[in-house]
Amino acid sequence: MVMKVASPEKVASITEKLMQMGAERSKNVLILMSDTGGGHRASAEAIRDAFRIEFGDEYRIYVKDVWKEYTGWPLNDMERSYKFMVKHVQLWKVAFHSTSPRWIHSSYLAAIASYYAKEVEAGLMEYKPDIIISVHPLMQHIPLSVLKWKGLQKKVIFVTVITDLNTCHPTWFHPRVNRCYCPSKEVAKRALYDGLEESQIQVFGLPIRPSFARAVLSKEDLRKELELDPDLPAVASPEKVVSITEKDDLRKELELDPGLPAVLLMGGVEGMGPVKKTAMVLGESLYDNDQGKPIGQLIIICGRNKALASTLESLEWKIPVKVRGFETQMEKWMGACDCIITKAGPGTIAEALIRGLPIVLNDYIPGQEKGNVPYVVDNGAGVFTRSPKETARIVSEWFSTKTDELKRMSENALKLAQPEAVFDIVKDIHELACQRGPLAYIPYDSTSSLTNVI
Repeated sequence: MVMKVASPEKVASITEKLMQMGAERSKNVLILMSDTGGGHRASAEAIRDAFRIEFGDEYRIYVKDVWKEYTGWPLNDMERSYKFMVKHVQLWKVAFHSTSPRWIHSSYLAAIASYYAKEVEAGLMEYKPDIIISVHPLMQHIPLSVLKWKGLQKKVIFVTVITDLNTCHPTWFHPRVNRCYCPSKEVAKRALYDGLEESQIQVFGLPIRPSFARAVLSKEDLRKELELDPDLPAVASPEKVVSITEKDDLRKELELDPGLPAVLLMGGVEGMGPVKKTAMVLGESLYDNDQGKPIGQLIIICGRNKALASTLESLEWKIPVKVRGFETQMEKWMGACDCIITKAGPGTIAEALIRGLPIVLNDYIPGQEKGNVPYVVDNGAGVFTRSPKETARIVSEWFSTKTDELKRMSENALKLAQPEAVFDIVKDIHELACQRGPLAYIPYDSTSSLTNVI
């Protein structure tokens, strides 16, 4: 029996067709996240939306919690465990710092991988990613080990997008990633310290929803920036619209008092913290008893805490107060306000900076949020106090005798802002894909064994 061997021309033709198929088909992007805090999902969805805006159907984006969907305890229970530990903050503090040494968290992840690498592989097989984006500190080690074992590490682009603003857990850093996107220079220094090369690191900022991609400008300033005729009406393409509206128009749309400065009070997704106490003190301090009129108005975002919202709505207020539940258009509420009171969550801080809002930080989670306080305060974009009375005093002064300080902090906030970060990230990932060349068929075949995966 004579075996026919394909000629070099035939091989070249087949290779060219495969390359063309890889260039023409939509590329699969798998974003790995977990709902341990609201920031990971928010960043994942921001990246997804930015890909769609920039590249249309060139990429198929999947946002998945592979741990919850494919593995067992403790990985599939991380969300509940995290919420429990954050409520018992000292427990979280111990967990964060005790697992920081590399030998501890590496051993822990290796043990977990020995049980669940096969399940993680199944998750990867389902979505057949050309690009994997991790937006969670525990989404590097096991997926990268699976890719290495499968011989796919040089075929699949793997990047990490760090969602902690200034201090972060060492599990974020893995030397085998193609790129590590750091939100600040401080995080980039930590990445270098933990073994990454300069060529792997990019500092673009925190990925924030594309609707925040521009600060709120007056219509005249916006038209000047975009080099539009100041006197003619303009129509924008709906595919590229970014929500930029004059503050007065936003206040009208949101039914706020157009003549009073506004403070935004937030309790996070769960509406936790001293929201009620702070709101009540603000209700008194923002009312001028001598003149018998308010000097400011208050917007309270209660998140999913319906009991808190109901309680606040039942109270009688001397000043205009708007109580809201879970909001999906925070860019509008921030755009309509003059300052914000919030805990030191990185996403909220980044959004507030983009909107030029001076920030009163009233709490932080030990570990990953602690460094966010000096990031804001030392850069002159806000203050920190846990006291509701002190918070109310600061805001009332900003709205009366210290308006210059409020303006200066607003300017400093805008200097820190990085509104294009999410677009810079997806463009850089796209460049990585282009440098890799056309992505031909990646052999995602399931295996029967994953021994020696780590």
